[in-house]
Amino acid sequence: MHSGSAISSVAVPRKKVLSGRKLVLAHVAGLLMRLWVATLRITADERSSERFSAMGEPMLFVLWHNRLFIAGHLARRYRAGRPLHALISTSNDGAWLTAFFATMGLKAVRGSSSKGGREAVNELLQILRDGGDAGITPDGPRGPIYVAKPGALLLARRSGASIAMLGADYESAWKLRSWDGFLLPHPFSRIHLTIRPYILGTNSEADELARFNEALCALNRRS
Repeated sequence: MHSGSAISSVAVPRKKVLSGRKLVLAHVAGLLMRLWVATLRITADERSSERFSAMGEPMLFVLWHNRLFIAGHLARRYRAGRPLHALISTSNDGAWLTAFFATMGLKAVRGSSSKGGREAVNELLQILRDGGDAGITPDGPRGPIYVAKPGALLLARRSGASIAMLGADYESAWKLRSWDGFLLPHPFSRIHLTIRPYILGTNSEADELARFNEALCALNRRS
């Protein structure tokens, strides 16, 4: 679930892909990640579990970029049989993420707010309209941290899909020195998941985005 969440009309660039040794390394990293996740004690309240498992409608999942570690688990545990399509950039980093997420059961839609945006958004729109799930990190791919771009709201309005805001409370974690302070939970630690629907209002675009940003922040302790 990568961000590139704002809609763009920039010409579609060539998407970077991995091959050979790099592809193998990405898949090995993905398998190690699944083993790591298997050590975690992951819980969700009853309301969240019911919402996660509501299979009768497509969902647009939104979570902050530094909580991406948990995305693969979300798809496998709660949305089995409904692949989660993540927006991933066309860069070299995106190529690694595409191969890495494939190992964890996530599908990639390549594009970002600056490159390939129109094509990627159209693909996500079609996925949602066809009944599939999609995911976006609204503060990615480069931040600022905890500042949402409007792409998720635009996608929800155009597709009619429900927005599912994800909160992930890590009991203990390493914080990387990246722009988003990416969180890596300690093995055998606890993570509590919370999911809440976001209902689009009739505010101005700026006011609606501010309300959405505040609601997503309220579900996640700032680490």
